[in-house]
Amino acid sequence: MSTPHSSSSSAQAARQALAARLRDLRLDAHLTSRALAALAGWHEAKTSRIEHGKKQPSEGDIAAWVQACGVPGLLPELIAELRAVDSAWLDWRRAEKSGLTHLNAAVRELYERTKVYRSYCQDVIPGLLQTAGYTTATLAAIRDGRRVPVDDVAEAVAERMARQHILYEGNHRFVFILEAAVLTYRRGGPEVMIGQLGYLLEAMALPSVSLAVIPPNVERAGRWPVENFYIFDDAQANVELVSGFLTITQPREIAMYAETFTRLHEIAVFGRQARALIKSAMDSLE
Repeated sequence: MSTPHSSSSSAQAARQALAARLRDLRLDAHLTSRALAALAGWHEAKTSRIEHGKKQPSEGDIAAWVQACGVPGLLPELIAELRAVDSAWLDWRRAEKSGLTHLNAAVRELYERTKVYRSYCQDVIPGLLQTAGYTTATLAAIRDGRRVPVDDVAEAVAERMARQHILYEGNHRFVFILEAAVLTYRRGGPEVMIGQLGYLLEAMALPSVSLAVIPPNVERAGRWPVENFYIFDDAQANVELVSGFLTITQPREIAMYAETFTRLHEIAVFGRQARALIKSAMDSLE
């Protein structure tokens, strides 16, 4: 079980915290690196690489580590910590090896407990505002493009649609920022896109929803398009990259995304102006 290197300080900090804890266990047990390696049955260099965060241990490695240090009761806790490190970065191949439904279902509780949700998208309408047709076209393209081994698009679409109940229920607030290009990127053909854009106009009337669009001709002043990201209260940010899915929990890093969101929000338009951009995109399709 290994996590690809990520530039995110959240993923790196989690790896380093686990490595430091394993080192402390060795020192508390009064073992040298060589002694622990001998008890665990591997080369001394492996101990050093694990403690310096250069190699992520497997669950078997941790089991051998706690046994050598005389603290086998810590194994469940450390395994949980290891899995948390592993979940900070998910490459799409691993995340989607059992299909698309599991990953969508796994985040439903996160959406349901979030009070203030902020999302910025530069190439796709966010899932909470998608129609079934748009979601079907999007997930079918993902299935084909990333060669997902299980065809469960219909089930994944149903899961995403079920998640949207939070737009109408509970004490939630949603702030969406879309680049204008999102309105013209075609997914599913003209009929699907017209229906999707019409649904955006409907969603804008919901009291829980604030939808802003960044016009194509706005002065960016350094506020360039960035990767799609989603902020859940001040507790977590998720980022979609070409190769995988990043979960950010470091407060400093979440604050960077929040600041970026604010800066993009400053150049976006709302209300009548946003509706005009959406209707213009619909007219071009009709």
